Amino acid sequence: MIDSAIVDTGIGDAEDDDFDAAVEAPDAQLPENRYLDRELSWLAFNQRVLELAEDATLPLLERANFLAIFASNLDEFFMVRVAGLKRRIVTGLAVPTNVGVAPAEALAAISAEAHALQLRHAKAWNDQVRPALADSGIEVVSWDALNQSERTALYDYFHAKVFPVLMPLAVDPAHPFPYISGLSLNLAIRIRNARTGRQEFARLKVPPMMPRYVEVPDADSQRMRFLPLEELIAQHLEDLFPGMEVLDHHTFRLTRNEDMVIEEDETENLIQALEAELLRRRFGPPIRLEITDDMDDVTLDLLIKELDITEQEVYRLPGPLDLRALFALSGLKRPELRYAPHVPTTALPFQPVDQEARADIFAAIRKADVLVHHPYESFATSVQAFLEQAARDPHVLAIKQTLYRTSGDSPIVQALIDAAEAGKQVLALVEIKARFDEANNIVWARKLEKAGVHVVYGLVGLKTHSKLALVIREEKGELRHYSHVGTGNYNPKTSRLYEDFGLFTTDPLVGRDLTRLFNELSGYAIEKKFKRLLVAPLHLRKGLIRLIDRERRNAQAGKPARVRIKVNSMVDEQIIDALYRASIAGVKVEVWVRGICSLRTDLPGVTDNITVRSILGRYLEHSRIFAFENDGDPEVYIGSADMMHRNLDRRVEALVRVAAPKHVSELLNLFELAMDERVSSWHLGEGGVWTRHSLDEKGKPLVDLQDRRMSAVKRRRQARAIR
Repeated sequence: MIDSAIVDTGIGDAEDDDFDAAVEAPDAQLPENRYLDRELSWLAFNQRVLELAEDATLPLLERANFLAIFASNLDEFFMVRVAGLKRRIVTGLAVPTNVGVAPAEALAAISAEAHALQLRHAKAWNDQVRPALADSGIEVVSWDALNQSERTALYDYFHAKVFPVLMPLAVDPAHPFPYISGLSLNLAIRIRNARTGRQEFARLKVPPMMPRYVEVPDADSQRMRFLPLEELIAQHLEDLFPGMEVLDHHTFRLTRNEDMVIEEDETENLIQALEAELLRRRFGPPIRLEITDDMDDVTLDLLIKELDITEQEVYRLPGPLDLRALFALSGLKRPELRYAPHVPTTALPFQPVDQEARADIFAAIRKADVLVHHPYESFATSVQAFLEQAARDPHVLAIKQTLYRTSGDSPIVQALIDAAEAGKQVLALVEIKARFDEANNIVWARKLEKAGVHVVYGLVGLKTHSKLALVIREEKGELRHYSHVGTGNYNPKTSRLYEDFGLFTTDPLVGRDLTRLFNELSGYAIEKKFKRLLVAPLHLRKGLIRLIDRERRNAQAGKPARVRIKVNSMVDEQIIDALYRASIAGVKVEVWVRGICSLRTDLPGVTDNITVRSILGRYLEHSRIFAFENDGDPEVYIGSADMMHRNLDRRVEALVRVAAPKHVSELLNLFELAMDERVSSWHLGEGGVWTRHSLDEKGKPLVDLQDRRMSAVKRRRQARAIR
């Protein structure tokens, strides 16, 4: 799998209740067909990613990276969402989608749209990005473009590095059709036995551990040339099948169902059950077969028959397949073809007074709440420094933290280990069910346990997705709570790519809320009330609907009323219906969504006051913000929850109310910028169509929100330096 640091698609689990129909009773105020199909909306999100790859104004290697992100996103969509729909069809569970469509009908619509998008994706690479790279001195070439000396050098490379690890598998009466692993790139080869004249079939897997692009030796230092590994292998098949005549070969790739279903109520050891399910995942049923457009019918018919796949699940594409390989180009040293580098600044409160000294994170938080905005402000000098200082500090008695996704060399995990080895009480709630990071999280959970950390795995039937850290410190005979509530994972890698907020506070109300919540997660307590937190699954949806309804009542009473929500996904029907009712009452509703959006904007008399925008770019917009006008006294929350059934019903999520007026203003100003017509964004319109607005009426680029934010944070630091 691609490192989860690359993307966060917001795809739900295959068992996600988002497949279910709306749970609310019919509302006479609201039209029946008031939601957009969540699966098609997700494909529309990936189309927005593709539009970035097609944008000739963006740096060239960034465009290649967006092509890779599109491919990786789509793989996950098929492995989870499409797999879930197919399983419902196979098992006869005719549960309709969120718009009341039968699974088979939904699958047909997805297939049609996905086919079109994959063809557009291939065209963007072959007709736009690849030629542009060649013009810039980075060529992905074919074998035919090489001269004899280059072919000889690559032949030597093939025999030295590639040939020894290849494993050709014959298919004949003595050799059954081999298992094809999910997402592997393969060659389907037809050969003729020179002695018997009989035609045979063989499968050859392209080694995934080897560089997909093989550099072609070139005396021209101004030019870099690469040959796809599968083409290098294909040119030397005779060496793999001596005595045979190679008749034909074609590339293909299979996608399997890789979602997991664990009956937590019926298992005594969650880790053991998860490890068994990870093993089973490798053998999930096929759901998509990608082939090159030159594959002959004989080979295709054999694959369809042996893989038990339908023609609808076959995607015939111009090569090359699996453009996730373009991630490899990000390592090329061509800075002029990338975004200008941005070095995160240290948040002003955490900047040391003496440049030679280390900042006192605790002292800064005691002075006032600190709101940090990643990646514009550094994760390393805020969240990481907070936990490392806690591990060293002799006055710190305990550290409690949730871990949903961590990087392979996580300094966060090391800080927890250091704290435990220093004799502190350390509790780590490791969510080992974080999809596609399950194996990594099991490794880290066991490493933490060996160091003496109290490791728990949350509540049965729920994923713990909240981003929480709590440090208990003894100060002058009293205990003080230092709290951190964030919108993103405790992951140094993603913190450089994902846009997120984190709030540090010593507010005793937040500290007590977190203490109660951690007790609930590690023990048997069921907490009913929190002071500054909204917590799922018990309270979060109800709390948000109550806040939205307050705005509706304020509007009806002629008071200032406004709702602003920034999320990755907006799917939950009860939340959407509450927004519709608010809009009908005259509340201005602004939704800033990165991915899926089932909320419509084209219902006359219902959505007249609703605006929906999407922003994609250099960083992955990941923070969640909920702001309510509250009759001129704005109430703002940040946290981990998206507006999806899985987040509100089957996850432990937490939102914290932001109290400091300057932080409230900062978040509201960011929203104003995102909704400004002069800022580049996608607008949701008629029929659920997203239209990109990136140029003004004179054809000049509109303001890039992320660039503007980068500049604002930098100016803040410079202003302090001048003082």
